[in-house]
Amino acid sequence: MPDTGLRSDQAVSSAVSWLRGGVSVTVSRQYERTVKETVLTPAARCSAAIEVLADIAERRRPAADALKDWGLAHRFAGSGDRGAIASLVYDALRRRASSAWIMGAETPRAVLLGSLRLQQGLAAPSIAALFTGERFAPEPLNEAERERIANGTLADAPSEIAGDVPEWVLPSLARTLGDALLPELKALARRAPLDIRINALKRTREEALPTLAYLKAEQTPHAPAGLRIPIGADGRGPALHVEPEFLEGWYEIQDEGSQLASLLAGAMEGETVVDLCAGGGGKTLALAALTGNRARLIATDGDPRRLAPIHERLRRSGAQAEIRTPRGGRARADVLTDLDGQVDRVLVDAPCTGSGTWRRNPDAKWRLRPGSLAARIAEQEAVLDRAGLLVRPGGRIVYVTCSLLPEENDGAVSGFVERNGGGFSVVPAQAVLAEHAPGLAEAVRLTRHGLQMSPALTGTDGFYVATLERRR
Repeated sequence: MPDTGLRSDQAVSSAVSWLRGGVSVTVSRQYERTVKETVLTPAARCSAAIEVLADIAERRRPAADALKDWGLAHRFAGSGDRGAIASLVYDALRRRASSAWIMGAETPRAVLLGSLRLQQGLAAPSIAALFTGERFAPEPLNEAERERIANGTLADAPSEIAGDVPEWVLPSLARTLGDALLPELKALARRAPLDIRINALKRTREEALPTLAYLKAEQTPHAPAGLRIPIGADGRGPALHVEPEFLEGWYEIQDEGSQLASLLAGAMEGETVVDLCAGGGGKTLALAALTGNRARLIATDGDPRRLAPIHERLRRSGAQAEIRTPRGGRARADVLTDLDGQVDRVLVDAPCTGSGTWRRNPDAKWRLRPGSLAARIAEQEAVLDRAGLLVRPGGRIVYVTCSLLPEENDGAVSGFVERNGGGFSVVPAQAVLAEHAPGLAEAVRLTRHGLQMSPALTGTDGFYVATLERRR
């Protein structure tokens, strides 16, 4: 049997289907089931992470796809191994630019080495102990690598390197973040917290806390229904989606920023509310809980495939909403025309670059191109214009993105107001905060038209919220 770099307390005498270096060995299913209980050594996990990073770089593909394919090709690796490898990969992508800077190279190996130093804080001897060349460990460190790990510094690195973002997007981020640019970028390169929203249709947060004590959860700083779950040293949290309370609808996994955006939407009992870009339904469920199922909620999305999870989530949570799914294909009928001019509140959780979620999706920032931003801006224009037709006089549009780029935020709102020739006015963010979340005022940035949450200031993903009211 080939040496896999596995550790196990059990001796295994059978063999499993194995493919490495073009050599195939066929072995029994019984061994395959047993070997899943083994654990890859930390050094072998580093080798696997380098392999995945190389795949991402060479094929310019999402990290999730590369990790999935690696797992399918290495079925001996258990879920713990796959999770640990994913953590190494995502940490390396979070610090790709700064890691390459201190290592003096942009290779997958160099990026992983740099991230072990910068993101995980490992000292040179600890890193060297992983890179020995033995069994499935990566090749030993050379002298140049040892020197870089020991003495590499970001002191003279430009902002895009120290902040780990593409250079072309830096001016836009600077317009939003101002003097806090570098601290915010560093916060954006850290691991994201694990937050849940207690479902008020089933339990209050106070009622749920004793039962969820085993999760060691703490109340989120700002969201009234939120709890924050500690994550491990490897960046992984518990498998919440298999817990009985999750299956019974007590809570949803949702970043505190998303919870706050839902709260700031201001939906009220008795209103007709449309969630225009509902996707999987996270904010729809939050709105149902906030209104106690006493508002008429209609959820839809331009991509019918994105709506697929919402039905099961509604069933589990007890939330009530009408789902309007457009038919697939090019000639999609508008499923909302009967509501034009009648809706009290339209939530536009707009498609965007996702720059505010780079803590969770670090590979996305390296795949972002100016053309992608232009495409998102066009989509935002379209959904805002559709929302404008739906809302009644005196009704409101709540425009939300998970972006830090002003082109997608204040820029989109300015464009909409100009296109409508005075038919809509911006509701001052201070008034929205005072009405719906007065304690949040000191933890957000006020922009020309709305408010901006951010990792360093708010401790959340980078959500933007603006509210518009129809005058006539």
